Amino acid sequence: MGFPKPSPSVASTSENYLVLPDGRTLAYTEAGHPSSSTVVIYFHSAFGAGRTSYISPALQEDKLHIVSPTLHGWGRSSPRDKSIPYHECIASDITALMDHLHPHDLSLKIYLIGISYGSVPAQMLYGAPFELFPLGRCIIGCLLIAPFSPFKHHHDYTADMSSENYIAMGPPSRYLPFKVVPRLVLLSMTFHLRTIEKAEQLIRSTLFDVMDEDDKELYKDWRGKYGWSEGDLEREMASEMVDSVAESWVGWLEMADNVHGDWGFHPAELDDDHNHRSIYIVTPAGESGAPEAMAKWLHKSYHNSQLETLPGGHIAALLRLDEVWKKFRRSVNTKHQRTYN
Repeated sequence: MGFPKPSPSVASTSENYLVLPDGRTLAYTEAGHPSSSTVVIYFHSAFGAGRTSYISPALQEDKLHIVSPTLHGWGRSSPRDKSIPYHECIASDITALMDHLHPHDLSLKIYLIGISYGSVPAQMLYGAPFELFPLGRCIIGCLLIAPFSPFKHHHDYTADMSSENYIAMGPPSRYLPFKVVPRLVLLSMTFHLRTIEKAEQLIRSTLFDVMDEDDKELYKDWRGKYGWSEGDLEREMASEMVDSVAESWVGWLEMADNVHGDWGFHPAELDDDHNHRSIYIVTPAGESGAPEAMAKWLHKSYHNSQLETLPGGHIAALLRLDEVWKKFRRSVNTKHQRTYN
């Protein structure tokens, strides 16, 4: 899932590639205002890639620099070195990316946005010890949309999970040997992601055809507001899905391990230096992939969080993203005024 189309006045670049210190490649796109010291780092969901070809107009209005990296093993980003924990690799790679894009910027301010699986790296950076991720001191807010909780600490994480996600992300994904569950899902998804046309059929059947009448009307209004023709968004999302596994399935094969594994911290045990930064949690009421129970657990665990439940399913957050972003930005500003006054 991504953002609405940009206006012609805001340039959006094509995919870029950064050679990391260990020789791996990190793919990313950027948009907005590269000279701005206020940066939004957006992490995509599963079967996604870092794209800023359709950013939110609300973010454009704020004149921010929007950066969207492609996560390890997805798209054209190299898989990580398995000897390095996932949370440490995320911290290292994003440090290298920010050093490349904003070297020696003493005014740097960072917003994190993570949607669905992208909420995992977003939270890893939010909670990372500053010794591991010094740029964590530059984070002023974190927006989590349909987020996952850390299964290592959230023992009741399977509550309200769909049967499909229970199998793909729950105990079967961990305890059956040889990654048999992810590999079986891979075989099925390979058929659906052979072409953009097949991927579009999958997206329509799982996201758009199941919308209720209210969401369908909201989607129609959304298309009119942002100048999308019917089918444009579905095809854009399908293209991103196909691109996400065009070179490797490593991102998918390690996904369950990363959600179950060590994130480097416990949300309820962060210190005051971490907790003063705003964290805004948004959960669609009809979400089954990362159900509302996970968002509620996160809200209870993070000492400085707000929780908002949106009507509708997974697509609801996209259709209301401008509204969500503005509320999140206001919550960050309010928190900073209270902290420094």
